[in-house]
Amino acid sequence: MEAFATVVDQGGFTDAAKKMGISKSAVSKHVSSLEARLGARLLNRTTRRVSPTEIGLAYYDRARRVLNDAGEADALVTSMQSAPSGLLRISVATDFGVNLLSPILGDFLLEYPEITVNMVLNNRYVELISEGFDMAIRVGELEDSTLRARKLTETARRMVGAPSYFAKYGRPQKIDDLNEHKLLHYSNQAAGNVWKITAPSGEKRQVRTAGWLTVNDGQSLLNAAVSGLGIAYLPSFLYSDAMKKGLVEEAIPDLPFETLGIYAVYPPGRFTQPKVRSFIDFLAQSFAEKGPTNW
Repeated sequence: MEAFATVVDQGGFTDAAKKMGISKSAVSKHVSSLEARLGARLLNRTTRRVSPTEIGLAYYDRARRVLNDAGEADALVTSMQSAPSGLLRISVATDFGVNLLSPILGDFLLEYPEITVNMVLNNRYVELISEGFDMAIRVGELEDSTLRARKLTETARRMVGAPSYFAKYGRPQKIDDLNEHKLLHYSNQAAGNVWKITAPSGEKRQVRTAGWLTVNDGQSLLNAAVSGLGIAYLPSFLYSDAMKKGLVEEAIPDLPFETLGIYAVYPPGRFTQPKVRSFIDFLAQSFAEKGPTNW
């Protein structure tokens, strides 16, 4: 099949033989064997030129697809067995990148010295393919997308405020009390200034207020909460250290906490590049060793 397709591509047996690196007679023998097996003449042969027959032209179109697929299959095996290498460009939410990814990135680079990483921190949903990213790390609900996704771990989100705030304004006893408090909002949430909260009964509630302060950075929200400016609704990887130090407390302690998934997302395709696959596997293992409660 390859000999036949190469003859068509090159316009003759001599050039096809040079292309394939075999003798002209070997190419002719392969094509003749193919025609004998199919029971049809695929090529018109004259002393001056070789051209496909009508049947040969139809067969060529399908044969070329098969050969291309076979080439991709060979490349896939080679790629999967080769050491991960090259530039890995990733988009990461700023809070996650600073607090969780940066501390373990060095271990990944030491384990895979042939990979170089360009980590872009931002707080927006980038278009991976059009903006040239190999993958992204996203926290929370994923938007509908054609991208592939793998859940790496999860984090708990709680409402927290400073002891000084609760001493001045009191502590909310139930969800409805939040309407009377100063709330600190994250401006990049798709639903706007809406907090989705689960009541002790299991009922799903939503709290919508204008908010006293709205920013697009979680660390800034934590800093505002620590300063006593209000109550913030944050993932545990942001508030956990501050809570251990007594800088913030849970606003309504008996409420169930919300769990947010942390995902690696990457472009669709029949196989994943080794550099992307190795990084995702590394993150999943690192987070599994720490355990979800530590994030």
